[in-house]
Amino acid sequence: MGQRIHFVVDPQGWCCMGLIIFIWLYNTIFIPKVILFPHYEEGNISVLAVLCYYFCSLFCIGSLLRASVADPGKLPENPKILTTEREYWELCNKCNMMRPKRSHHCSRCGHCVRRMDHHCPWINNCVGEDNHWLFLQLCFYTQILSSYTLILDFCHYYYFLPLKKENWDVFVFRHELALLRISAFMGLIILGGISRLFYTQLMGIFTDTTSIEKMSNFCEDISRPRKPWQQTFSEVFGTHWKILWFIPFRQRQPLRVPYHFASHV
Repeated sequence: MGQRIHFVVDPQGWCCMGLIIFIWLYNTIFIPKVILFPHYEEGNISVLAVLCYYFCSLFCIGSLLRASVADPGKLPENPKILTTEREYWELCNKCNMMRPKRSHHCSRCGHCVRRMDHHCPWINNCVGEDNHWLFLQLCFYTQILSSYTLILDFCHYYYFLPLKKENWDVFVFRHELALLRISAFMGLIILGGISRLFYTQLMGIFTDTTSIEKMSNFCEDISRPRKPWQQTFSEVFGTHWKILWFIPFRQRQPLRVPYHFASHV
C-alpha cells in the first residue's frame, strides 16, 4: 500500500493481537454457519445481510493488519531539518536524537514516534501520525461488527423463524447454544471496551491532543478545539474526502501541517 512495514518484536503484543484475531475468526466462521447461511437458505434474511456482515468483517481485519504493520511515524536516525523549522524541533533525552515537537519516545519500541498517541498491545504497535487513521478505522469497524453479531445472536432466538432443516451430525448444530453464548459474551466485552476507547480517540482529535499529552497535562484547555473538526480529521486521515476516511485499503497522503501550529506543546 506504499507504506513501510513496521514489525515490533514483543511477545505480549503477539498474544494480545492473537486473541483479537481468534475472536475475529470465531465470529467470521461460526456466525455465518449457524445464523446467516441457514436463515438465508430458508428465506428469513436477504443476501444483503450476508454481504454486509462479510464487508464489515473484511474491513475490520484489514484495518487491524494494516495498523499492526504500518510505520506509525518512526523518525530516521539522521533526520533532515529545515533551517526555518529548526526551532520547532527538540532533543529526546532518551535516544539523544532530534525530533519534532509533539513526538514521543516509546520505551517498548525503543524509538521516537511523530505525534505518538499511545502504544497499543492489541495491534502490537504504536499509534502515531502515520497509522492513527487505521487505528480509528479498526475501532469503528470492530464496533460495527460486534454490534452486528449481537443483533444476529438476538434475532436468531427471538425474531427469526425457527430453522426447518438441521443437521445434527454436525458439531456446530449440536453445540449451537453454547457457541452463540460465547459469541454474545465476546461481543459484549469487545463492544464495551472498544466503544470507550473510540470515544476517547474522537475527543482527542476534536481537541487536537494525543493521549500522552492529556496524561502529561501538556496542553492547556484541552476541552476547547484548536481547529475545525474537519481540519483535524483531514490531517489524521490524510485527505479532505470524507468518504475515504472509511476505507482502509488505500495509501495515506499526509497533509503537510507546520509543527509550529502547536508550538506551545
